[in-house]
Amino acid sequence: MALLLVAGAAFTNADSEDKKDPGYLGTYSLFLENNRNNMFRLFQDSDTKDTTWVFGGVVGVNFNQAAFINWAAGGENSIAYTALGSAMAKYEKGKTQWVTSLDLAYGQTRLGAGPLRKTDDRIELNSKYGHKINDKLFWSGLMNFRTQFDQGFNLPNDSVSISEFMAPGYLTLALGIDYQPTKNLTFMISPATSKMTFVMNQRLADAGQFGVEAAEFDEFGVKIRDGRSFRFEMGASLTAAYAAKFAKDNIAFSTRLILFSNYLDRPQNVDVNWETLLSFKVNKFLNVNLATLLIYDHDIIIREVVNADDPSQDRFGPRTQFREVLSVGLTYTIK
Repeated sequence: MALLLVAGAAFTNADSEDKKDPGYLGTYSLFLENNRNNMFRLFQDSDTKDTTWVFGGVVGVNFNQAAFINWAAGGENSIAYTALGSAMAKYEKGKTQWVTSLDLAYGQTRLGAGPLRKTDDRIELNSKYGHKINDKLFWSGLMNFRTQFDQGFNLPNDSVSISEFMAPGYLTLALGIDYQPTKNLTFMISPATSKMTFVMNQRLADAGQFGVEAAEFDEFGVKIRDGRSFRFEMGASLTAAYAAKFAKDNIAFSTRLILFSNYLDRPQNVDVNWETLLSFKVNKFLNVNLATLLIYDHDIIIREVVNADDPSQDRFGPRTQFREVLSVGLTYTIK
């Protein structure tokens, strides 16, 4: 027996696709942008044409379950779910533009009689303010906040957490110029960017996780100074984003690349955050999504297991992190 259920809804008060402004590209979530075709109008008063404020959002729940009873070919029972949501608010009047988005995601899976294990966990808040210089240039200020809901583990060890809410948490503030050569493409260059890292779990802070300063211990292993729970970096950043639809809007592609260099410590080591989302609309009800996320941060130390029977051979150092998610599901547009 197997069951797959994907449910979702979306809303917006935008009058039409023509009301879109390229300013969304550096701030909106990729999931929200690629699902704009699934949105319905929240306000349909034909006499109201004010688009100073525009609101939109997408919510969805994916669930799948499989059970095997006396199955000759073998197999293991499983259950999994993912809940996600994305909301956006945009203000535009005169030369002023302000866009804010919130992305939430959480998922778990259970295989056989094992415990529930986390497969997705994300909280991200973006806000960008722009003052128009001309049709393609904006003076801009950007805020980005990222953390997670729940504890994370380095499986199969599920007794000691390696991350949790606000451990880490990241807050980035940037001032610069936003260049939008087309409605699909934008570049924000910021020579003044501050990146703040929070590790609000003292055990993780003492270990120096996520780039904070580790605790100090005396020769007998007694802690004489707590690890720092906060790290401040000052540098430059580049944010590039592209979004487009093809094949009569049946294929949507979005990508966002964020680069950061710390003036204060090894500026040659550039942090990378690259996200892509490719969506295929098979028919009115069926969608296929392929999402990837690549992260490199020189201050995040990753454990590489060389020999599972001999932990002394494990290697530690910065590594390129990569995540890929392929999903197939049913969608329904509310009109």
